[in-house]
Amino acid sequence: MPVQASYLFVIFVWSTTPLGIVWSSETMPPTLSVLLRMMIALVLAGLVVAISKIRVPWHRRACTLYLYSSLGILGGMSFSYLAAQTVPSGVISLIFGLAPILSGLLAQKLLGEAKFTPIKMFSLAMALGGLYLICSTQVLQFNLAPLGLGYVFLAVCSFSLSGIMIKRVKVEVHPMATTFGALLFVTPMFACVWLLLDGSIAMEHWHMKSVWATVYLGVVGSLLGFLAYFHVLQRLSASTVALSTLITPGFAIGLGAWLNNEKLTGSLLFGAAIIIFSLAMFQFGEHINWHRLSNKQAVK
Repeated sequence: MPVQASYLFVIFVWSTTPLGIVWSSETMPPTLSVLLRMMIALVLAGLVVAISKIRVPWHRRACTLYLYSSLGILGGMSFSYLAAQTVPSGVISLIFGLAPILSGLLAQKLLGEAKFTPIKMFSLAMALGGLYLICSTQVLQFNLAPLGLGYVFLAVCSFSLSGIMIKRVKVEVHPMATTFGALLFVTPMFACVWLLLDGSIAMEHWHMKSVWATVYLGVVGSLLGFLAYFHVLQRLSASTVALSTLITPGFAIGLGAWLNNEKLTGSLLFGAAIIIFSLAMFQFGEHINWHRLSNKQAVK
């Protein structure tokens, strides 16, 4: 699949995943829901690898790649599912919009990338201001527990750190092999989390919406989503991959309001606009000729 198509598919998956997480954990224990999701993806990935005869390497560097990938999945998914108990799907997607900035901060330390320019620092300050506006609104107007918002932030940190650590591993592995290896590593971890934190099944409480949402997340959100994500991550820079979070919040907010009756307030939309604008400035602000732009404005 061309990398451009994979990139667009990643945007689609990340736009629908927050709502899928909310629905899948409505009547299922969140730790069980994410475990079932990983098990579905692992079985399907194993079948694809076996049928297509894709070689899955198990040397040290490959296993390091799988481990870094699995730790990002474990942290990102676990905290996201915990957050989905109280936080609307649109807000989850918005906070995930901070991933490019967090990736940039981590890349300075771990990949030796250049420090932020004044424009990037200004964008960071704007993004934090928008995040504060959204979080304060959610806590005050909807009585959301701050802990849920903290879970989302930890999920973003796990996602961003994993992407940077993956870029440090210099090895060529087929995206499907990476997906299978990561799922093979992370599924037992989720099983341990489920056993330690809950351990219950309670199938009598399951609703079909939660079941189908879990199946969707297992097939599309995990197997196909991870495959596309690892494909673009191998071909594009970590910051470019994270740029997709500039696009997904708008779709996720719209889907949450349309399909899940999530409330849209002026403060939420204003904070979302600030975050999206700050992300655009972070990525593209340095390519704008500000001096030339100011001269044009002066002439007008």
